[in-house]
Amino acid sequence: MTGVEILFLLLGAVAVGAALLVVSSTNLVHAALWLVVTLGALAGCYLLLTAELVAWVQVLIYVGAVVVLLLFGLMLTRAPIGYSAEFTTGNRWVAAVVAGATGGVLVTVVGEAFRQEYIDVHAGVAGSSAAMGVAIFRYWVLPFEALSVLLLAALVGAIVLSRGGGGGASGGGSSTETSAGAEDVAR
Repeated sequence: MTGVEILFLLLGAVAVGAALLVVSSTNLVHAALWLVVTLGALAGCYLLLTAELVAWVQVLIYVGAVVVLLLFGLMLTRAPIGYSAEFTTGNRWVAAVVAGATGGVLVTVVGEAFRQEYIDVHAGVAGSSAAMGVAIFRYWVLPFEALSVLLLAALVGAIVLSRGGGGGASGGGSSTETSAGAEDVAR
């Protein structure tokens, strides 16, 4: 076993451990931070597989944008962040068994499908910037643009929900609340 394989196994173990902490954490902010660790370990795995562009896209888009969007969504919607007894059920062990069985089936299916496949890490073509750029900008432009519009709509929706109800064109509170807030700032 080479050093790269050992490092790949260590990063895989970190990713799996952090992913387990994501789904078992009772605090949503802690779960989002464990998600950062999981996605960072996956980016390290991509680097070891010589897919540098995919690794940096993983860091910039998933760690840098999606997790930040998740945290903004938590802050703007005022969702319960800590433990909440009303959302906790006694089905935790049933969920763990179902998740373990699903994971076992997925590992078995993927392992059997790619048992004879090997990655030539010295070829350097599959994950290169040129090959990925051609694939993205020739075939996948429309889905990426549709996703960007969807994420923008989600952000605008979170802002609208956070401002709460209230009539009027501003979407906020009444004008007396606004003038009272301006007087507090002036003092």
